[in-house]
Amino acid sequence: MKGLLYSLVFLTAASGSALAQAPDGTLAKIRAAGEIRLGHRDVSVPFSYLDDSQKPVGFAMDLCARIVDAVKDELKLPALQTKLQPIQLSTQIPLIENGTIDIVCGPATNTLERQKVVAFSNTIFVSSIRAVVRKDAPIKTFEDLKDKPVALTTGSTSIALLLARGQQKSFEVKQVLSPDHAASFLALTTGRSEAFVMDDILLASLIANSPAPDNWRIIDDNLRTEPYGLIIRKGDPEFKALVDKTLGAIMKSGQFAELYAKWFTKPIPPRNVNLNFPMTAPLKDAVASPNDKGV
Repeated sequence: MKGLLYSLVFLTAASGSALAQAPDGTLAKIRAAGEIRLGHRDVSVPFSYLDDSQKPVGFAMDLCARIVDAVKDELKLPALQTKLQPIQLSTQIPLIENGTIDIVCGPATNTLERQKVVAFSNTIFVSSIRAVVRKDAPIKTFEDLKDKPVALTTGSTSIALLLARGQQKSFEVKQVLSPDHAASFLALTTGRSEAFVMDDILLASLIANSPAPDNWRIIDDNLRTEPYGLIIRKGDPEFKALVDKTLGAIMKSGQFAELYAKWFTKPIPPRNVNLNFPMTAPLKDAVASPNDKGV
């Protein structure tokens, strides 16, 4: 019995010691690992995608690069390594939750539902959920998609929003689910669907980079206006404060506007296509008054 009690005391002490030494918060985790882990997307032009050399580039990647520099300064670790982890829409939150990545460098809608499990940086973009259809298609509203096959990306907020509109207006669509936006757009261009519902800027980038951009148009009707933020772990105010401080500084200095112009109103790799997507009024408001409000 004494031996058993001694073993239990020893195990409890050892466990307590291990917990005391475990990294507490993202910055401590990064310091202990000697690296910061960035989650990136492969096809989310112009936020996070692969160029000709398979290097992740984009607006969100540039913002994350500024954050990495801020982390290096904060931890006084100029040699801090950066690890890049490919992610998809359906895996980005689980990979944040289990600690595989420290921040999502890609387009992510800040929703109240998602805020239950993760946190978001201040808003970096504002989009609208719309649909791309063939230019000559007689589709002007979401109601016109009744009983038609519609491409949707697994894990996107578009699915629930389209379902809600359908319940409200008494119509249903035939869902054609794909793992990423490129596959969803392919479903449309190959005739397996008659529309692809997603954020307007992502639709604009897919159209601009397609072989025949003039064949497609984005309808005016929208399901919701959505703010984007960089996803980070929930319950880590220290890291969130550093991320928001960094974004706020580049917004105030004008660097944010310069980066926006670089990716949204100028030719971008790999095909030097110009998206011609000027900063919208809602985004200008978010830059002038930074916030992390979700929808």
